[in-house]
Amino acid sequence: MKTKLKYLSIAFTMAFTFFTMPLMAQQRPEKMFDPARFDAEMEQFITTEVGLSPQEASQFFPLFKEMQKKQRIAFAEMRRYRHVDINDDKACCEAIRKRDELEIQMKEIQQEYHNKFMKVLPAGKVMGVIQAEEKFHRQAFRSAARHDRGKR
Repeated sequence: MKTKLKYLSIAFTMAFTFFTMPLMAQQRPEKMFDPARFDAEMEQFITTEVGLSPQEASQFFPLFKEMQKKQRIAFAEMRRYRHVDINDDKACCEAIRKRDELEIQMKEIQQEYHNKFMKVLPAGKVMGVIQAEEKFHRQAFRSAARHDRGKR
């Protein structure tokens, strides 16, 4: 049970980091967040970090992008419950229940795709991808935070 909660919290943290990057980007046109550039940089980082061959990358990244698309949909729905009135217990109860369901759904998507990944990559490389993605998001988050501090 603790392991499942640990994975859920990691998944939520990763999703939160990934989806809040646009909010942290500087708003000058030349420095605005570019999702396509972000995805390309992450793909390059993962490829290099894990040592994916061109053939492995061509099989893996379409699945990875499918997973991200499904997770984004669930995360967007989860965001709808951010602005619940904390004085309305019924609404809060429903929001908590729905957010929990969505977090579990996001983890189930991740689990489904991890199994698909292991059909095109060895398990060691899939683990490397998971670790590289986390590392990339941590670095991007730190970079954005440093950039934000520099604006003040």
